[in-house]
Amino acid sequence: MLTSSSSRRSFVGALSAASYQRVMGANERLQVACIGCGIIAGHHLSHLKAAPDVDLVAMCDAYLPRAEKYVAEFNPRARACQDFRRVLEDKNIQAVFICTPPHWHALMTILACAAGKDVYVEKPMTVFVREGRWVMEAARRYNRVVQVGTQQRSLPHYQRAATDLLRGYLGKIASIRSGAVRNVVPGWGKPPDSPPPPGLDWDLFLGPAPRHPHNSNRGMNNFHLQTARWFWDTDGGQQTNMGVHEMDIVLWALQAKGPTAVVSFGGRRILDDNCEVPDTQDSLFSFPGGTTAVFSYREASVGGQPIPVLWFFGTKGGMNLSREGFDIYPDSRNPDGQLPGSSRAKLEPWIEPLKMRPESSVYGGMDLHERNFIDCVKSRKQPNATVENGHYAAASCHLANLSLRLGGRTLHWDADREDFVGDPEASAMLVRPYSPPWDRELRALHLG
Repeated sequence: MLTSSSSRRSFVGALSAASYQRVMGANERLQVACIGCGIIAGHHLSHLKAAPDVDLVAMCDAYLPRAEKYVAEFNPRARACQDFRRVLEDKNIQAVFICTPPHWHALMTILACAAGKDVYVEKPMTVFVREGRWVMEAARRYNRVVQVGTQQRSLPHYQRAATDLLRGYLGKIASIRSGAVRNVVPGWGKPPDSPPPPGLDWDLFLGPAPRHPHNSNRGMNNFHLQTARWFWDTDGGQQTNMGVHEMDIVLWALQAKGPTAVVSFGGRRILDDNCEVPDTQDSLFSFPGGTTAVFSYREASVGGQPIPVLWFFGTKGGMNLSREGFDIYPDSRNPDGQLPGSSRAKLEPWIEPLKMRPESSVYGGMDLHERNFIDCVKSRKQPNATVENGHYAAASCHLANLSLRLGGRTLHWDADREDFVGDPEASAMLVRPYSPPWDRELRALHLG
């Protein structure tokens, strides 16, 4: 077990002396473990099982029967375990996929980096802003490849849109809109607290989060089977679920670290259950240069799509961008530059309508993203979605949730300092203490 700074240093030193710091050969099979065996892990494992250069050697989950189920399904020769530290101690494992509830993402990534593992970590990478800095420092200190699960970055049509079309082709981007709608009325119910089911280590499940009695809505009786998405201690609702995907693309296109200001309104107003995060939320962001963005999420409504579409409104044209591709719409003026029924002089160059459809339809490019990670583990190149990308996208979404929790007040953000301007109450909410003993694990690495 990783229980002291001295034992950790000797452990990491042993790994460094072994195979983990070398550049892998192009044909070498990567020894991979999966930590957290919910629905998203199942998607990853189904793809990795078919990869010719990957061996799935361990499945780990705080609910051991689920790890055993995935061993039987994806590789009967793999090992099932309940405590992720057994995975980190295994010198034969070179990379891990972290698919746990979000409150584990950052700390588990940090500990995996310290143990010499390369990491694919699901989004959101963090549940509070300061965690992102700790993950970035760990990845750099231990020279690890860390891919964040914002898989849209590996889809070529997003790459073209964010790095070409949205940087001048549409003119100045004035505003952006996005959101997701689905209907889960009446909600998840109000189950009483109860003993954890056999095979679930509830204390390990909670990990660095505050202690609570076991409740099925906090554990495995929810949307993604062990995401704990509906409580502030362990996640941030749809703002940090689907919102991180869309914010990541917005920041990429605008070449920004984050917004300059944010305000968010909403709450759990319709669903009748014991959960906490909003079922209705509208967040308004202002970015450097004056671009504004509105993100809207509904968990108790009909009349929209569960997977968001980003709408970009520019001075020369507009674009809708989603996992289904993109469509560019030119200005309504005539090709000669004149507005209909007007004799005004030419104002802007005419742009042609453009379309591009995805090269992958596998869960928003997840297969391409996994492939990029595996290739980067071998080449030691930076992956498509770096820890910096994951930090900035998640942090921006956390700001909206903080605004909502502070009664919908406007928060002004200094993205370089990563602090609020003139709001000590909000600044105090940028960090949350880990529960013992996990706070000691972080301090042993001289982080936090």
